[in-house]
Amino acid sequence: MNKNQVKGALKDVAGKVQEKAGQLVGSKEQQVKGLGKQISGKAEKKLGDAKETIKKDTKK
Repeated sequence: MNKNQVKGALKDVAGKVQEKAGQLVGSKEQQVKGLGKQISGKAEKKLGDAKETIKKDTKK
């Protein structure tokens, strides 16, 4: 795993927590911010996945 994969996974989890918290308190703003973090986290994880794939392919 590389740092992008880890940071992406953490952002995704934090976004899920923020979204649920927003639902519990009835805050649409927090729900939207949580969804935004999830999208950002998934994108960063995909970047990390791509870097790992490239790294493995160049070692062959």
